[in-house]
Amino acid sequence: MASAMASLSMSHSQVRSAAPKVQLRSSARAFAPVARPGHVCRAQANKAVFALTQDELKKMVGYKAVDDYVKSGMVVGLGTGSTAYFAVERLGMLLKSGELKDIVAIPTSVRTKEQAESLGIPLVTLDTHSKLDVAIDGADEVDPDLNLVKGGGGALLREKMVEIMADKFIVIVDESKLCKGLGPGFPLPVEITPFCHEHTLRLIGALPSLKGCKPVLRLGSAATGSKKDGEEIAVTDNGNYIVDLFFDTPIKDAPLAAKELKELCGVVEHGLFCGMSTAVIIAGSEGITVQNPK
Repeated sequence: MASAMASLSMSHSQVRSAAPKVQLRSSARAFAPVARPGHVCRAQANKAVFALTQDELKKMVGYKAVDDYVKSGMVVGLGTGSTAYFAVERLGMLLKSGELKDIVAIPTSVRTKEQAESLGIPLVTLDTHSKLDVAIDGADEVDPDLNLVKGGGGALLREKMVEIMADKFIVIVDESKLCKGLGPGFPLPVEITPFCHEHTLRLIGALPSLKGCKPVLRLGSAATGSKKDGEEIAVTDNGNYIVDLFFDTPIKDAPLAAKELKELCGVVEHGLFCGMSTAVIIAGSEGITVQNPK
């Protein structure tokens, strides 16, 4: 018991050495509930001992993504959000220790840029480095085909511009982000031009592939997701607005919805990331799952 509790309080410097000991679940089980008849008491006891906070789960996958996929000399895309924060933190740690060298990174938001600068991570842009070796970012929802909903933090345009240019796009989430279908679990963000935004909002709501959605203009901070925290219209780093699409039932055809949104005049970008994931690293109560496209 003592060793179990000690493992939960390990320092940052111990995470890398401990990572290989983390239990790996098969990808087939990642989206399925775990049932263990006859072992309920032991499972409950283990859950009580090994219960991790959501931030601890995010830290596990953020650190593992950097440890497993980033090598010296790479160009790295840095995502935005509470999970990507830990990947950026880990990259800074390994550069400072000398375990990684000659890394340059491209941030996907102003706040990621500020975090990276504070950690001494050398930064470049797509203007000078149009090809990336790897990009690491979180997601708001992940379906069984590894299609994603992203943009809760308001950085969907810059995220997609950077991540679509990476040879490998590594997605890092905790198991709460897994879903059977995109839409009901987290509203789909769509970045639109401020010009005639109400007109664009109506057109989005009328798209056949998004039938049944409720489009809502994001208010307050662009980085707080669909949760309203102010009365002013949220403005992205690019000076645009965000419409959040709420669904009662899953989007039937995510790639089609992505196509229709992209073709709509007034839409700058949308938060459907379809067919982009190289791997999804998932942290859960039983350990870490690494899932790859079928």
